[in-house]
This record gives sequence, structure tokens and C-alpha cells, in this order.
Amino acid sequence: MINAAALVLVLSYALPYVYLLMTSIKPAADVQQIPPRFFPVVISFENFRDVLQSSTLPRAFASSLTVAVLTTILSLAVAVPAAYVATHYRRRITTLFLLFALVTRMVPSVSLGVPLFQLLKSLGLLDTVPGLVLAHTSAAVPLAILLMAAFFEGVPKDLEEAARMDGCTRFQAFLKVILPIMTGGIAVTALFTFITSWNEFLYALLLTSEATKTAPIVIAEYNSVYGLAWGAMTAAAVLYSLPVIIVTLALQKQIVGGLTFGAVKG
Repeated sequence: MINAAALVLVLSYALPYVYLLMTSIKPAADVQQIPPRFFPVVISFENFRDVLQSSTLPRAFASSLTVAVLTTILSLAVAVPAAYVATHYRRRITTLFLLFALVTRMVPSVSLGVPLFQLLKSLGLLDTVPGLVLAHTSAAVPLAILLMAAFFEGVPKDLEEAARMDGCTRFQAFLKVILPIMTGGIAVTALFTFITSWNEFLYALLLTSEATKTAPIVIAEYNSVYGLAWGAMTAAAVLYSLPVIIVTLALQKQIVGGLTFGAVKG
């Protein structure tokens, strides 16, 4: 019974993506067919060929990938030590710091868009990769800190104390003892940070134009005054989903280990 319910739940999540995939491999004439068919009568890859041959989408994909990777690296560089200090050296200020990280996650991105626009404009970083990375990092760091703090809570403090007794400094204990057992948590945090940047739309819309336009903006532009190019849009969306799927599969063992970290003690 439980397995059947789980199967129904998985299929309900997978159905929209399967329909997206089926639409992307339909010929242009069949995409607009009424009533629509779920499965294509003829399999065609013309939609993929068209979007890959366009001058904008491959460049936008490269921009999205560059921004997402740099955002992930920068966010982890900030979040990992910050979360470690906040959880292992409890003070009133560190508690307030974690609370502040939680509160910032509740602030709508749209309310921060205009201040970020003005700030990056004054710094000459509008429509640049560094400017968009900083904007995405500002949104990703609070989430990364909260995730890493939850993982660090499961690390016994005895490990660091034992390393200190063996002659390690605090930094050496953190680097040689704590970090190696946190690979699962770091992988989970990296994945969520990557997805946050990869899927971000509002900041990319406000802070970029032609030079660093990301893929979500280009995909949205298939909806024009001349109509909605379903074939090209679905093909681009399928291609855009592949990096997240690949990263998830590549980090599968670390993610499972991170999600179960601290579940069993003793």
C-alpha cells in the first residue's frame, strides 16, 4: 500500500516533466494540435536543432552555468566557516546571527531588486557576471548558512576537543577533522545553492541585458507578441534541466549521506 502510494506520488511529480519532454520531440505542426496528444505521432528533434543553432541560447546557457558555479563556490566559502562558528561557539551574537539569516530568507526578492540595481549601477557592475554572482550570492548565502548550521549541529564537539589535545589549532581541527566528515552536508548545500542560482529569474531580469543574459530570460522570451513558441520553449527547458539532473546524480552518494548525517548516533 505504501509502495503504491509512493509510486503514485512519484508519477504525479514526473508527469509534467514527461509531458514537457514529449512536447519537445514533436514536430512543429503537432505541437499546436487540438486536441493535444500526449505522445508524439512522429519523433522529431527539430526543436532542439533550432534552439541550439540560435545565437542567444547557447551563450545564455554558458552565462547561467558560469554564474551558478561561481555563486556556489562563493556561497560555500562564506557559509561553511560562518555556520561552524555559529554552532560550535554559541554566544548571544551567534544566535542572533542565525536568526538574522533566517529572517533574510523571508524577505521577498522583489523588494531587494531595486536596491541591488542601484548598488551595482554605482559600482559599474550592471550586466556583468561578477555583479550577477554577487546578487545571487546575497540570496543563496542565508540558505547555505542555515543548511550547514543544521549539519554542524550533528558533529560531536568531542572530535574537535580530541584534535586540540593532539596538538591541532582550531583551524587545523576544523580543516583536518571536521570538514572531511562534512562532505555529505557540503554536497547537499552546494546542490541547493547551485539550484537557487540556476533557477533565479528576477535578479537576472533586472540586472542583465544582452551581455550576461541568462537562460531563464531567453526561454521566457519565446513568449512574444507573435505567439508562444511551444516547441522551442519546451526543447530549451529540457536542455536547461539537464545540468541539475546531472549534478544531482553525480552527488547522489554524498547527498544521501548528508541527508542521513546525524540520524543515527552511538
